[in-house]
Amino acid sequence: MILVLGGTSDSIEICNLLNQYKLCYVVSVTTSYGEELARKCTDSVLLKKLTIEDMVDYIKEHSITKIIDATHPYAVEVSRNAIKACETSEIEYLRFERESLINKIDYDNKYIVEDIEEACKIANNLGNNIFIGTGSKNLHLYKEMIKDKNLIARILPTSEVLINCEEIGFNADNIIAMKGPFSEEMNEVTYRQYNIDLVITKESGSAGGFLEKVNACKKLNIPVIIIKRKGINYPNKVGSIEELKGLI
Repeated sequence: MILVLGGTSDSIEICNLLNQYKLCYVVSVTTSYGEELARKCTDSVLLKKLTIEDMVDYIKEHSITKIIDATHPYAVEVSRNAIKACETSEIEYLRFERESLINKIDYDNKYIVEDIEEACKIANNLGNNIFIGTGSKNLHLYKEMIKDKNLIARILPTSEVLINCEEIGFNADNIIAMKGPFSEEMNEVTYRQYNIDLVITKESGSAGGFLEKVNACKKLNIPVIIIKRKGINYPNKVGSIEELKGLI
């Protein structure tokens, strides 16, 4: 039995591959939206935030022989837990992550930073209408650290996410509730509509529409702040479905 740590579009591709190979697996997700995505591929879905202890217990109880970690590149705690759980249980850990696209950016008006705190420090000195394209998870940090600016957040259109945004002080004027990924043209229209003069994004992969966000900034000459992925020394890593085929 394979345990897939999912919640991303890449994890859906992996599930489709496992279905094709008729392999037994279960998908672990942490949000109801992630569960909804996973159930398009399988009924074997675990909706729970797993600690190291949870993972070790689950591995033992369900005879897990391999973990395929397809979580978001910024979900570093989950990945670290999975690596340790695999070491403890003496099973294989395999990380699936698309290659970084930062080196493919052809735009000088960019700021590449290590974390949200550094991004907010720069944002406090740039622009007034700031587009946050990093998802909803850490919006409270932007709200706390960016002062006297108009923040526009693009988020998933789910009730859970919308309620969270409202609770931390975002209202209808500050929320774009849409499901991506978005084309360069769509991003350009959005930036124009909201008079955006600074964009903050994460270094997501091609599936997340990363280059489309940056290229729209280039077209409109809007500065962009890019939060780098956290570096983890993954013991075993692949970057494409073709590579994965030879390891399952």
